[in-house]
Amino acid sequence: MAVVTYATKAGGLWAMGKVDLSETVTHWLEAIPGAVIVAIVAPAVVTGGPPEWLATAAVLLLAWKSGSILLAMTVGIAIVWAVRHGPPVL
Repeated sequence: MAVVTYATKAGGLWAMGKVDLSETVTHWLEAIPGAVIVAIVAPAVVTGGPPEWLATAAVLLLAWKSGSILLAMTVGIAIVWAVRHGPPVL
């Protein structure tokens, strides 16, 4: 499956490199990753409880301040885990 996934992505990138995109289509394609993340995360936030709500607030604030969505999401996951299970023991 990893090979198929890679081939699909690589083929798509190669094919899109051959097409001239309008500015509207470019903006639409740039918005898709964010829309997918929201579609996956929003139901968990709506049906979740205090751990998810706290993590959501932290993710939004950290993403806004740092500009790093990956860092913000990692911190959000750690917050949910820590609130549910207590801080990790090192």
